[in-house]
Amino acid sequence: MLDILIVAFLIYQVLVFIRGTRAVQMVLGLGLVLAFFYFSRWARLEAVSWMLAYILPSFVFAIIVIFQSEIRRALAHFGKIPFLTGFTGINRSEFYDEIVVAVTTLATSHTGALIVIERDIGLKSYIESGIAIDAALSYDLLVTVFNRAVPLHDGAVIISNGRIAAVACFLPLTVKPRLSKELGTRHRAAIGVTEETDAVAIVVSEETGAISFAHDGEIERFLVPDTLRLRLRDVFERKSPAPMPRVPAEAAEHRVDG
Repeated sequence: MLDILIVAFLIYQVLVFIRGTRAVQMVLGLGLVLAFFYFSRWARLEAVSWMLAYILPSFVFAIIVIFQSEIRRALAHFGKIPFLTGFTGINRSEFYDEIVVAVTTLATSHTGALIVIERDIGLKSYIESGIAIDAALSYDLLVTVFNRAVPLHDGAVIISNGRIAAVACFLPLTVKPRLSKELGTRHRAAIGVTEETDAVAIVVSEETGAISFAHDGEIERFLVPDTLRLRLRDVFERKSPAPMPRVPAEAAEHRVDG
């Protein structure tokens, strides 16, 4: 019974990690190939069986290459240290206020922004892709960085240990096949970085001024400041946040977000 429960748990975790990603279609394709292999042996198709017998072992390496992002995310998930926080020793209330007030100001002026907040998994590789500043987190600095007249406004701001580690950072874009076409590059980058790591991301749409919050590969849109503060508190104070709604494939077509 223990053996069966362990195997069932592992299979369930794999399905959870690949849910909603391109890996689902690839797993189905691999399953069809395996089914055809056993069918060829049952039907005594000697040539097909011989060919598949030599091809299938190479699928192990193909799986590692194709599913590298999912494998990396799964290993990072199991390796998380639950008692650490992304900004130990920082006044949480001030931390939330600086971000929420800055995001609200940017949303009011329809200034596009992307803010990523590091948690347990380090974002060093993404920090190195931008311009390191290692400055104290403040409303004024966040608003200034995303000013359209400032050369650093493109890209993401990464916050690490309660400080602004870098600006103008490049992030991976999500490859989810069923995202709404109205989601722009900022939103896809926010989802992408939260798929790869346990970080959270806040997006301000340049077109609509809407505030979005991304966490664990999902995005919640059209938040008000109080809801954004609640989401941050839920994530960083280790409460049990309410499940975030998935982004529907057929979202309202009259909005186009930057």
